[in-house]
Amino acid sequence: MADMGAFREAVIAWVAGGPGDRARELATRLPVRAAVLLEGPSDVAAVGALAASRGRNLAAEGVCVLSMGGAMSVGRFARLLGPSGLGLRLTGLCDEAERGYYARGLERANAAQPSAEQPSAAQSNAAQPHAAHPDPAQQRIFVCAVDLEDELIRALGVTRVEELVRAEGDLRALQTFLRQPAQRGRSSQQQLRRFLGTKKGRKIHYGRVLAEALDPARMPAPLDGLLTSL
Repeated sequence: MADMGAFREAVIAWVAGGPGDRARELATRLPVRAAVLLEGPSDVAAVGALAASRGRNLAAEGVCVLSMGGAMSVGRFARLLGPSGLGLRLTGLCDEAERGYYARGLERANAAQPSAEQPSAAQSNAAQPHAAHPDPAQQRIFVCAVDLEDELIRALGVTRVEELVRAEGDLRALQTFLRQPAQRGRSSQQQLRRFLGTKKGRKIHYGRVLAEALDPARMPAPLDGLLTSL
């Protein structure tokens, strides 16, 4: 039986230059109504865990959560999945540094239609540092202040994240990492964030671990906004 995983694979192959017939067929058969464009697999792991903590199965709801392999790919995905392609509702979660890639990629694919009255990104950030950057029609881009890991660490607190690292058997690795001269002068939050990116697969693993440990009442605003919008 076709599932959302098969659709995701078909989309990735299509974006890479393959035929789009399989993606079109599955989009209709499943059906798929929306796509969440994320930068990498650690973001996918976190979003999936947070949705599950709210009792939601995004795939069963017709929502495809996609890892694009980097924000610079958003234009290609939006062009194929948005109004000029499959016609899906598009939304996304990105780091503050990648906001521009998302905004330009969606606009060029005609998947975003900014209002003339909409404030600039700088004005938006000044008023609401973690708020969504809305499109009045369908789409929204939800922006993390630094990145998703930073949002989760701040929501959980340094002590709780260290407890989770210990529970996952990585305490010794963390202690070794903290002794490195490069970590001196950094805050505990910055150190933990950097530690999560020091080993292949660690960000993906802890994206899920941190998300599962999070009290739903303390969910970071960008993640809460993303899930609420779907």
